[in-house]
Amino acid sequence: MIELGDNMAKKKKKKLKLKKKNFAIFLLCITLIIGSISYGIYILSSPHAKKTKEMNNTKEEIKLQQLNHIEKKIDYFNNDYLDRYIDYKNKNKDLSIKDIIIEVNIGLDNDYYTNTKETPYLNKSYILVNKYNYLPEDYVPKNLEPISEEYARSGMQLVNYAKEAFESLATDAKKDGMTIVAMSSYRSYQYQENLYNRYVQEDGKEAADTYSGRPGFSEHQSGLAVDVYNGEKDYTDFEETEEFEWMQENAYKYGFILRFPKEKTKQTGYQYESWHYRYVGKEIATYIHEKKISYEEYYVTKIENQQYEKTTNKT
Repeated sequence: MIELGDNMAKKKKKKLKLKKKNFAIFLLCITLIIGSISYGIYILSSPHAKKTKEMNNTKEEIKLQQLNHIEKKIDYFNNDYLDRYIDYKNKNKDLSIKDIIIEVNIGLDNDYYTNTKETPYLNKSYILVNKYNYLPEDYVPKNLEPISEEYARSGMQLVNYAKEAFESLATDAKKDGMTIVAMSSYRSYQYQENLYNRYVQEDGKEAADTYSGRPGFSEHQSGLAVDVYNGEKDYTDFEETEEFEWMQENAYKYGFILRFPKEKTKQTGYQYESWHYRYVGKEIATYIHEKKISYEEYYVTKIENQQYEKTTNKT
């Protein structure tokens, strides 16, 4: 009995020592944590840290001054591009500060087909597909429907709301004595790949890039683009027709824009194409028509990085 009591006493004493040891370790950890936090606060509040922060702020302020503090005047300024804006400004002294911001946002401070990214807003009428924004190889737009052969060559397709808008456009054009025919519309990635490679074989890569999108980079794959002609003249001569004049005056009323205008080849990356039209919806098309801007300019100032959601436009 005495031996049993001694053992119990020893166990209690051992447990007490263990508790004291654990408590001491706990206190040490707390002390180290508090010390680290205090040291961090000291470092951050030290004259050196303050000086470094002030230097960084001063550098950014100098850069913003070079841009005339345009970030306070526009809502599409991207502070992550600050160095790119400054570099592009130094290389393009004839451009306005606003144009500097817009062109860098488009991506024009990089060569075409460099610094590319997969385009957002898939299956939206305001999607952007160009030489910096591509579609996945397996992308097929939802709700593709055939265009009536009254207004199109056989097999032409567009996304349903673009198809309906095009048929309305062609119907009203016919009432005015005009003939608008869709001769190319939706193209799959594979179709565009074969087409582009054929153009490269015929004219060389450099020339092909001026008039044909590389696979994945053609907006025909979006199901929102359509090439037209009047059923008589070659589509490349569409500008010489009365139908072209009618489209210039009326296409935007149906939600279509001339996608590659003559004066916007730098922004679009393509040569002028009088026959290539893109559905973007009536509201956007009207704005672009009135302001005489490219879709790239509209996109980077009104849509990109602004959580754009259309409630008045079909998607």
